[in-house]
Amino acid sequence: MSTINASSGIIEFTRIFLAVFYTCVAAFYTVKIIVAQIKQPVDLVLPGERFCSTWWNHMTFRFFRLSIWMVCLFRVFFEEIDNYLIMFTSLQTLPIIFTGISLMIFGFMMTIIVHLSMGDKWRSGIDSEGPKQLITNGFFKYSRNPIFLCVAISQIGFFLALPSVFTLVCLTIGLLMLYRQILSEEKHLTKLFVNEYKIYTASVRRWL
Repeated sequence: MSTINASSGIIEFTRIFLAVFYTCVAAFYTVKIIVAQIKQPVDLVLPGERFCSTWWNHMTFRFFRLSIWMVCLFRVFFEEIDNYLIMFTSLQTLPIIFTGISLMIFGFMMTIIVHLSMGDKWRSGIDSEGPKQLITNGFFKYSRNPIFLCVAISQIGFFLALPSVFTLVCLTIGLLMLYRQILSEEKHLTKLFVNEYKIYTASVRRWL
């Protein structure tokens, strides 16, 4: 009986945690963009020309990010939503859910740290006129895509925290969009920094 109560308790905790977590994620990016544009009135979100590959990456990622946030919010008030997510009940164990929550927190906190370390150099998407120089220091000494790596870690954590067909689809498409965006950015940087980027890619891995 105590095991059932404990399992039910962690699931209810996770229900609240996910709603708060994704609200914090939405708030972070909204505030960051607003503050950055006040300091420096330039476009920070650059999806590319309408219907190009990077535009589709951006729109798809944005759609699933909004869907995840809305689902997590509504789950707090309407528990029956879980019936439509097609839960993997065999994976709803304390160790798996705790691991998922831990990865989500770690991924998001590291994302914030990397964002702050980049300062005004951060952009969402590809700047056709930049960057002016290749960033190879800080977190970029260990990964060519530290922010994408942190986002991927958080997405894996989301699946573990709420194991279901819905989160599996979000994870699969999310990782695919990250990978497609990375390839597009690598192509862009190769044109801008021909020899420098070749040397950089030879010494630093794409992920970690």
